[in-house]
Amino acid sequence: MTTQAVTDFQVFPDNTQGWLERARQVADALAADATQREREAKPPHAEVQLLKDAGLVTLLGPNAHGGAGERWSTALRVCREVSKADGSIGQLLGYHYLWAWAVRFFGTEEQIAEQEALYTRNCYFYGGAINPRDKQVVVTDEGDTLRLNGRKSFASGSVVSDLTCLLGTLDDGRPVFMIVDSKSAGLIYNYDWDNIGQRLTESGSVTLADLSVPWDAAIGYVDKQINPMPYNSLSLLTLQLIMTNMYQGIAEGAMETAAEYTRTTTRPWPYGGDDKESATDEWYILEAYGDFRSKLWATEALINHVDEELSELLHGPREAVTFQQRGEAAVRIAAAKQRIIKEGLEVGTRMFDVMGARATAARYGFDRFWRNLRTHSLHDPVAYKQREVGRYALLGELPEPSFYT
Repeated sequence: MTTQAVTDFQVFPDNTQGWLERARQVADALAADATQREREAKPPHAEVQLLKDAGLVTLLGPNAHGGAGERWSTALRVCREVSKADGSIGQLLGYHYLWAWAVRFFGTEEQIAEQEALYTRNCYFYGGAINPRDKQVVVTDEGDTLRLNGRKSFASGSVVSDLTCLLGTLDDGRPVFMIVDSKSAGLIYNYDWDNIGQRLTESGSVTLADLSVPWDAAIGYVDKQINPMPYNSLSLLTLQLIMTNMYQGIAEGAMETAAEYTRTTTRPWPYGGDDKESATDEWYILEAYGDFRSKLWATEALINHVDEELSELLHGPREAVTFQQRGEAAVRIAAAKQRIIKEGLEVGTRMFDVMGARATAARYGFDRFWRNLRTHSLHDPVAYKQREVGRYALLGELPEPSFYT
């Protein structure tokens, strides 16, 4: 991987704007060989190391342990910036932030202190295999330990991670969320990720074969019991908002990449009766970029708003969050997500109209923007997001918490 090392990575920023600039530097490094890396689809070990070296992995980590102590609104913007250059690495970074915060979503105060010190001091990177639609992972209580057997699909990033988050089900039906060493015996990677987009996320399946985990790795459980609260359900909203920011970044990256090609390479059309000397003078090209920019400014404004709204809840007292607050945030996140999927896919398609036929050459890899957004936006049906917003607009009903809302 060509990362074009940035010398000031040795000095970490001390403010939000500095971290956003750091994310742009990382994005520039990733953009340099994004097409080649995407084509080779190798496990992104070097890319994860770049995130670590840049300090982005510990962005949310407490200052006391050497982390940046930044807010979620910053982390979401960082995810967006990285996704402009490489949607796969933007996804892995966003998911890392989610799993790094998992202990705050579900854990006890003691678990929070222990896990945050562990990952921040060691600059550990998280992956996860928690797909709730896979019910095959059986968790057996063996006294002081839990034994896991089964299979999980979409273990995004686990292959290149230090810690992996797992979700399984006890015999009595209770879900158990655990954090384990990614190199644990019994955690078997199947290397079967072969999709048209997000090719570097290593989102293949894992098999759990007699994986033994101590009970204290079960997040939130005390004496084998757990007490749910509304704050727990913010994890699903945070995941949805990570996706939304990632999609915004991919769409912005598509537009910016297309604009550079149009400025430098696209030729004007000589058979229209209104011949121009430059493609940048073509009225239909200007109209298209005006449309792209207007739509992405609109989605950006809505996403920025909900970023701040959710960030306030995430950084507030856990016990103070109400289902009303949670529902109000959920419906706006649903609105933002469904809009950027629509606008982003349009940009990813129409960008070729303003670049021209030669832009379809495989060496450019411009189709990766559409493929990445198309692949990941199928995570859960966008029609259900539209329905949630519709029920709120028409009936005043807030979305009910679920594994996808």
